[in-house]
Amino acid sequence: MQERRVTMAWIYLIIAGFFECGWAVGLKYAEGFSKLRPSIFTVVAMAASFLFLSLAVKTIPVGTAYAVWTGIGAVCVAVLGIILFDEPRDLARIVCIFLIVIGVIGLKIFSGHHS
Repeated sequence: MQERRVTMAWIYLIIAGFFECGWAVGLKYAEGFSKLRPSIFTVVAMAASFLFLSLAVKTIPVGTAYAVWTGIGAVCVAVLGIILFDEPRDLARIVCIFLIVIGVIGLKIFSGHHS
């Protein structure tokens, strides 16, 4: 039962991270909340992100959950920035994004039995 609860918490956390990515990219499209549909999408994604994060921190330590949540969001937004907005794609930036991924994986691996 405990293992299932932990697994669900990690699933909630991953979902929260992708919703974080959605609202961050949505901010770009909402243009300062001046465009209605992207603004609605952004606000809904924010609410969903916080909802799933709140479910995850019932089981996962808050420090681990927050770091993983922001890491997923940061990597996702950086990659989408490259794809959607033609942001820089130089080697140093790619290496830094990769280091965030390694950090997120490390937090999952070394988070111990409490997560």
